[in-house]
Amino acid sequence: MLASAADGPPPSTRVAIFSKHLQFLQGEVLARAAADLGYDGIDITVRKGGHVEPERVRQDLPALVKTIRAHSLEVPMITTDIVDADTPFAEDMIATAAGLGIQHYRFGGFKYTLEPYPRQLAAFRPRLAKLAALNARYRTCAMYHTHSGTGVVGASIWDLHILMQDIDPAQMGVNFDVAHATIEGGLGGWINSFKITGPHLRGIAVKDFVWNKDARGAWQPQWRPLGEGMVHVAEFLQMVQSAGFRGPLQQHFEYPLGGANDGKRQITMPQAEVFAAMKRDLGTLRGLLAQAGL
Repeated sequence: MLASAADGPPPSTRVAIFSKHLQFLQGEVLARAAADLGYDGIDITVRKGGHVEPERVRQDLPALVKTIRAHSLEVPMITTDIVDADTPFAEDMIATAAGLGIQHYRFGGFKYTLEPYPRQLAAFRPRLAKLAALNARYRTCAMYHTHSGTGVVGASIWDLHILMQDIDPAQMGVNFDVAHATIEGGLGGWINSFKITGPHLRGIAVKDFVWNKDARGAWQPQWRPLGEGMVHVAEFLQMVQSAGFRGPLQQHFEYPLGGANDGKRQITMPQAEVFAAMKRDLGTLRGLLAQAGL
């Protein structure tokens, strides 16, 4: 959320861990681990194979949120598999989150086909408008998560500007993943894509990567611990501070962590090593946030 000068100075930025990376923990143990690591909150996976299955959201999400809050943690958002208002259990997920005071959720997943892109964008717009109307009913905000890749809607982020320019940012916006934006535009493209989001900047995801050659000699992005890659995190957070951002900030872990990076329910590294890596990256992020005045 963007703040006006009349709102006064922003509070210290709160950091949530994406629960995908703690999928090997459940309930009380999940909450205690996130608190012990030093996070302020948890972004809960409410999707197939997640901490909460979509068809059981009304039964299971309230209990999990209660457990997490009992550890003095926030639930600033949930991550869903919602694509549009017609996704199975979409309204159940939105209504349940809203009833718990969770105003933000992550959605997305549009893909381009071989048809001309302008025609496809025109077809996407009414679907987004319908979802925005559902959000208006429940006073929630859907945040389209930005990924990189060929044929991925939102990879360039300019297409999201086209799709959302007539939609109220209180109902729908962008969950800006700075690493994926850097993959798509490593020199200045990520800066341009950040600026074009404007008031539709509603959430931020942070991680890091480098370009490297795979076993076949093809260049591929390879994930790294925060601060060890090519993402200009310090510069990015200065831009975030200047924008007056106050939305959910999530930390992701995509580099190898014994399967925790991939959301596995069974990990192949000792938990202590996984937690040490997470704590180290959180410390790096906290330092960068402090430097940026966040």
